[in-house]
Amino acid sequence: MATTVVGMTTTDTAAGPSPTDDQVGGNEPAQISAGAIAGIVVGGTAAVIAAVVAAALIMYRRRQNRTDIDVSHVVEDAKPVPDGQTHPTAAKQIHEKQAEQEVAEADQDNSAVLRHELSDQSPHHMSLGAERLGLPPYAWWNEALHGVAASPGVSFNQTGGAFSHATSFANTITLAAAFDNDLVYAVADVISTEARAFSNVGLAGLDYWTPNINPYKDPRWGRGHETPGEDPVHIKGYVKALLQGLEGKDKIRKVIATCKHFAAYDLERWQGVVRYRFNAVVTSQDLSEYYLPPFQQCARDSKVGSFMCSYNALNGTPACASTYLMDDILRKHWNWTEHNNYITSDCNAIQDFLPNFHNFSQTPAQAAADAYNAGTDTVCEVPGYPPFTDVIGAYNQSLLSEDIIDRALLRLYEGLIRAGYFDSASPHPYTKIDWSQVNTPKAQALALQSATDGMVLLKNNGILPLNLTGKTVALIGHWANATRQMLGGYSGIPPYYANPVYAATQLNLSFHYAPGPVNQSSPSPNDPWTAPALAAASKADIILYFGGTDLSIAAEDRDRDSIAWPSAQLSLLSSLAQLGKPVIVARLGDQVDDTPLLSNPNISAILWVGYPGQSGGMAVFDIITGKKSPAGRLPVTVYPEGYVNQIPLTEMALRGGRDGMRPGRTYRWYNESVLPFGYGLHYTTFTAKFGVFESLTIDTGELIGGCEERYKDLCPFPQVSVWVSNSGERVSDYVALVFVKGEYGPEPYPLKTLVGYRRIRDIEPGFTGAVPVSVVLGDLARVDLSGNRVLYPGRYTFVLDVGEQLKDEVVIDLVGEEVVLEEFPQPPVKG
Repeated sequence: MATTVVGMTTTDTAAGPSPTDDQVGGNEPAQISAGAIAGIVVGGTAAVIAAVVAAALIMYRRRQNRTDIDVSHVVEDAKPVPDGQTHPTAAKQIHEKQAEQEVAEADQDNSAVLRHELSDQSPHHMSLGAERLGLPPYAWWNEALHGVAASPGVSFNQTGGAFSHATSFANTITLAAAFDNDLVYAVADVISTEARAFSNVGLAGLDYWTPNINPYKDPRWGRGHETPGEDPVHIKGYVKALLQGLEGKDKIRKVIATCKHFAAYDLERWQGVVRYRFNAVVTSQDLSEYYLPPFQQCARDSKVGSFMCSYNALNGTPACASTYLMDDILRKHWNWTEHNNYITSDCNAIQDFLPNFHNFSQTPAQAAADAYNAGTDTVCEVPGYPPFTDVIGAYNQSLLSEDIIDRALLRLYEGLIRAGYFDSASPHPYTKIDWSQVNTPKAQALALQSATDGMVLLKNNGILPLNLTGKTVALIGHWANATRQMLGGYSGIPPYYANPVYAATQLNLSFHYAPGPVNQSSPSPNDPWTAPALAAASKADIILYFGGTDLSIAAEDRDRDSIAWPSAQLSLLSSLAQLGKPVIVARLGDQVDDTPLLSNPNISAILWVGYPGQSGGMAVFDIITGKKSPAGRLPVTVYPEGYVNQIPLTEMALRGGRDGMRPGRTYRWYNESVLPFGYGLHYTTFTAKFGVFESLTIDTGELIGGCEERYKDLCPFPQVSVWVSNSGERVSDYVALVFVKGEYGPEPYPLKTLVGYRRIRDIEPGFTGAVPVSVVLGDLARVDLSGNRVLYPGRYTFVLDVGEQLKDEVVIDLVGEEVVLEEFPQPPVKG
């Protein structure tokens, strides 16, 4: 008769939104401790003892505390580590066969654990553990979006020296703009190495709640920069490479990655609508075609260790209470059952089931039962935001069975075992990673490359690249001398901030610096920026303006209403442009309508940098001086500012309204962009064309007949190759973007669809490079009204590159019968 307790008991009734799921690691280092609560404990009946976790607990005593470094000054989110919560290390290695044997031999009497062992304590930032069994407390909440990041499970040494920092790469949106899966893998591999180093000395766990892979369909969404962009095929490629780097290719996971936020989550707080209450109304067609493919890559194809369910409801049911999402689709349809992978809630998402929010559950006990019964395995909670998840109440009221609690524990702890959490004495290389492998010269070079390769040249009147020899430059703008502004959300403590002022100093440039506004209005009664900026510019030959948005404009819990340039910045730029000197704009953050700058002949060049990380300033100078040629491409559409008046952020449909009153979303359904998805200029000129196709007429039956893939949507299309010649004068990379368009499948027809991409590196002037571009049938297919993915016969026009940069087209005729590649699970019928 044992009770396994997951969560804390409370009867508080004050409800309110949590600070955020991962906001503690967002804009600034967290000011509160938080973490996942589910989990932990203990055991009891033969059912629990049969769990892998029980074997681990019986076989090993608490891992001994490491003393490699002085942890007395180590901080958890800028606060001391609480007593008794340092990281334990294992006495010896756990082998799966040994674990199974111990399970079989376990004494059932060992299961007696009293409820008060856990319910009398409430450290909501971590699971309590069971000291009697040697199971230590554990914080499931660690972050590593673009480097090991501030979060309840991660501690930085604030006194300097070992473990005082970690490499901060370009944030996701900038890294994704490189369109280079090999680069994504390399960055992720370094991140997981540094994460292991922190974990091996007890300063982090092995679970990392990254990546954020919700498609970025609306420019107002505050968290878009955390994602790879708007296109599902591009996101899938990014995710595949990232997870290989994070989790590794070994039998033991390097770290446990967490794909979030499942699903249809892309709203924070907009005109009175908050994510905690938002019900995303999504058709089966849009769900299957757009919102879910990145998660399918995570679960079915990459077999990621963990998922996070989101705050929002999907078609009336909170995501963390949806058996349709978590069981029918995730576990059954995508076969995410090879291991006991786990699902965590977003932080305090379960309390959002209550009447003040989704009104799905009436009491905290009912909310706990609804979450765990549906498939949520651990509940993240933030202290100070009750009511907390009442698992004990749910169990006592027979709303939640011991079997379900056992299931959650088994999933959680099997994940830790598969990541080697209890195996620190193992000879495996992961256990030997230490501080010497954090922020290495290789990591620093890669951080710089992640920024330069992702920067996108949007305008150039021929002034770039610059020769700054003998020139004086003005460095003006709000991020010219920035620190954390360059990082974006979910950031840690980098080893340095190589901002533009630092970069100019390192290059021995003669420069004058002046700050600038961020989101102030213009005209402003208090304008301390225009006069200093004009004074600096008057002394310079060239004006470099470092502006754009930052996290004060768009971030977690902060959506935008306007996508125009902030008026004070636009006014300042206009004044600077009137001086008659070259003005080069390096734009930070999210996309804004660049029309005023694109149409202004006195603005010489525009470079979008996104959030470039610790080496952002050096990266900008590498691009503008020509040390590195730009080759990044926009991972999102740049919309005109009036777009936001035509469609609410709450509208989840991708296709435009049939009456023409509501525009479509993304490049597939919208063709009036300021700059299109995939846009990006170069310093050289390229000619590109498709290679020879094996046949211009292909039978659908032949495509399927010879395919040995388990999932037919992964069957390859006959090889697509691209030939690229550099006809200019500079060495440069080139990103080949392959689209398909045509009138086949259900109406309306998309304008075009990305089906493959490849970055070709270092093409010398006068040379030609040829590369294959992988295309699979699922990406050529269309999705019908029921969400089924179907390969239709028809005329498929393959298109190379975008807009005025379009390089080549080839028409392929698919003949034969329609082939259903994937039958999508249908949602439950509501009575």
